Amino acid sequence: MTTTPSIDLTELVENAKNKTNVKCSHCESLMLKPACADYVESEFDLPEAHQKTRQQPTDGGAEQRTEFTCEKLKDFWVVGDMFTFENIGLSHTVNNVKYLICADCEIGPVGYHDLQTKQCFIALHRVKHVA
Repeated sequence: MTTTPSIDLTELVENAKNKTNVKCSHCESLMLKPACADYVESEFDLPEAHQKTRQQPTDGGAEQRTEFTCEKLKDFWVVGDMFTFENIGLSHTVNNVKYLICADCEIGPVGYHDLQTKQCFIALHRVKHVA
């Protein structure tokens, strides 16, 4: 697991909300308009975007599970309503979480959707911020 360094929030946060447009880092697709998401600091282990999967045998050796490399992130935009997004895609459910991806290029995860709270969390390190 890797840990990402802290991010300078002075250019990104205003009144606890996103100050700029939030776009996909790969295809520039608009995900959120300014002032649509709240900033929260909450640790979460988000799978890395590009990685090789490792097959790990389970007890008994018959079945195998896929193990992913994760990155510990703590800076997120939180959105309470899926309809707030201009563009976002969802993965299948994994441990009561759906991972968020760019709906245009399908690269991600850029964050996660917690099925219990119905909130979406976009990792500041996984997106581009454009004025």
